[in-house]
Amino acid sequence: LVVANATNFTRDIVNKAPQEINPQTLSHVAQKLAQENSLECKILQEDELAKENMGAMLAVGRASVHGSTLIHLSYKPANPKKVVTLVGKGLTYDSGGLSLKAATLMVTMKMDKAGACAVLGIIKAVSELKLDIEVHAFIGAVENMVGGNAYKPDDILVSRSKTTIEVRNTDAEGRLVLADVLDYAQDKVKADYIFDFATLTGACMIALGQYTTGLMGHSHKLKHDIGRAGSDAGEMISSLPFNRHLKKLLKSEIADISNTASKPYGGAITAGLFLDKFIKDENKNKWMHFDIAGTAYTETPWDCNVYGATGAGVRLMSNYLKSL
Repeated sequence: LVVANATNFTRDIVNKAPQEINPQTLSHVAQKLAQENSLECKILQEDELAKENMGAMLAVGRASVHGSTLIHLSYKPANPKKVVTLVGKGLTYDSGGLSLKAATLMVTMKMDKAGACAVLGIIKAVSELKLDIEVHAFIGAVENMVGGNAYKPDDILVSRSKTTIEVRNTDAEGRLVLADVLDYAQDKVKADYIFDFATLTGACMIALGQYTTGLMGHSHKLKHDIGRAGSDAGEMISSLPFNRHLKKLLKSEIADISNTASKPYGGAITAGLFLDKFIKDENKNKWMHFDIAGTAYTETPWDCNVYGATGAGVRLMSNYLKSL
């Protein structure tokens, strides 16, 4: 019941219209959850993000009238068996920026915050189940809009990790936000596991269909354990393998990395490989990336999912964390 309520909590936030949920109001949702569930809560506003040198994340939200925020919620039981970091992509709306989405593709883009909402649902479930696991939830809350000061294709961004990024498409924005949030999260918390959730690529839907979450990372054991937890929880997951040849497609001639691949093939994997660039060497085998682009939202009811948000990731991760 706790997990079901957390799933529906996640669905409700994802389903809220973009004029209701922006980076600031999503921060208020997190603060309310923190008060109700006795969680620690820290919100970084744009001036603090600038002090943290989050040049990639700030660029994405620059044209929005709503300031970007980084949300950090913590659940800290007395004697935790493990420490888990969750990172969520919180694009409260994604117009595509100057690389504007087609009108038909822009509809439903309120769901681009589903990774962030899943992370909120997971920490809600964990705190109410009173699991002996310390959980930190980090969310990059940003709105990607069009304006005279919007970031542009051809821009070179300097991320928090000082990695330079060539922007070739402003609609590949989620990975830019996650790059800075992942770097920040790794510096703030020494975790046993790092899991990020993001509606990252349409390519994941092409690869796996709309019913299956794409799982990427380096640890075969983690993939196996998470796959089993997903099966038990009723969420379908499939692993997409990293490939050193695909990595070459992210090469930039003028920066450390390009934000999109030079060829359109394996797009979900190249997005995962982009994120891998921002995972520190000592954390490579602790990290898993969940691409929930297909599974987070549906316009056709299936299984236990009605029209709209599904709460993808909440049942899966609640089940996995219980197994720890």
